[in-house]
Amino acid sequence: MQTANIYAEQGGEGPDLLLMLHGMGATGAVWSPMCGMAGTRWAGRWLALDLPGHGRSGRQDSYAIGQYAATVARAALPHVDPAGRLVVLGHSLGGVIALALATGWFGVAPHRVFGAGIKAAWSDDELRRMDTLASQPAKKFSTEEEARERYVKVSGLAGIADASAAAAARGVERDADGWRLAMDPRANAVGKPPLSELMALARCPVHLGRGRDDALVTMEQTRALDPDARDLGPHGHNVMIEAPEAVWDWVASFT
Repeated sequence: MQTANIYAEQGGEGPDLLLMLHGMGATGAVWSPMCGMAGTRWAGRWLALDLPGHGRSGRQDSYAIGQYAATVARAALPHVDPAGRLVVLGHSLGGVIALALATGWFGVAPHRVFGAGIKAAWSDDELRRMDTLASQPAKKFSTEEEARERYVKVSGLAGIADASAAAAARGVERDADGWRLAMDPRANAVGKPPLSELMALARCPVHLGRGRDDALVTMEQTRALDPDARDLGPHGHNVMIEAPEAVWDWVASFT
């Protein structure tokens, strides 16, 4: 399904809506394990987007957090039932966008927001490296298999999703010169997110969590933002793929 140049998958029925936002470099396909359980775990509809500049969604002129949030809000708004609750579940970059939506500044008013695996500390070297990646053209690959293997590495799916899996399909695309990653390289320039400020501006309850083995963020850093942040068990950064039931349990404990 394509809405406002944003690709999405959806399912379920009822007034409540669970909006799921993936992390940088990935696609909405990372939510497939959770979507497969949604019929028994979520009493409502669900919507999993490919973020702008990722997967099958269109590109933007730039990728500031506010621009991401505005585009996501426009894509989600037609699916929001005023009689139901909007719950937003974001992972990594998607979690930051979820926090931006929690401010109410972008035309949607979430009932509750969940952010998993949000990277909280950024070094100057990391930010410079991201800016460098944003300025470089997309690397070309001669075969789809090579592109998919690269995709699972850069999206953090190595070891938990095979390059031949459906979760890798939307991460690559073909053009006249061969295969490349579907992500717009310029999306790497999103910058350091103002997490403390977004938490303070939230107009709805916000819950943070992390897999115990997530190498990108510590529990200490997460609990500095949310003292009640949830330990989601002995899993890595992509906990929604490794342990979808743990993420469902987390969401269900508040909804």
